[in-house]
Amino acid sequence: MAVHGPDFVALQVRDLERAAAFYEQRLGLRRAPGGPPHAVVFDTRPVAFAVREPLPGVDLDGVHRPGLGVALWLSADDAQGVHDDLATAGVAIAAPPVDGPFGRTFSFVDPDGYVVTVHDA
Repeated sequence: MAVHGPDFVALQVRDLERAAAFYEQRLGLRRAPGGPPHAVVFDTRPVAFAVREPLPGVDLDGVHRPGLGVALWLSADDAQGVHDDLATAGVAIAAPPVDGPFGRTFSFVDPDGYVVTVHDA
């Protein structure tokens, strides 16, 4: 018996529709058909990504920065282009674009305070 690796990633968010709209409109993700009522699942590969209502007992307002200590990376065809679109839209950039072993890489802050990294290699 062995674990194979990540198969699903979900962020708990304060406002489900606001978060879903951000990832759709700002990053171009598309909703997968038939998600559960408490979450929006996106059609991402190789690992499914979702935003969801908080689990019982989770108080996102009492957290300084959600996800602290967890690194969420999303791949893109053109990280610089994604950066430029987000910056133009006024989205907070946590780390500016740099070139490294994972291609062009930068980090932004989503509406719930999660820091998300985008790379293109």
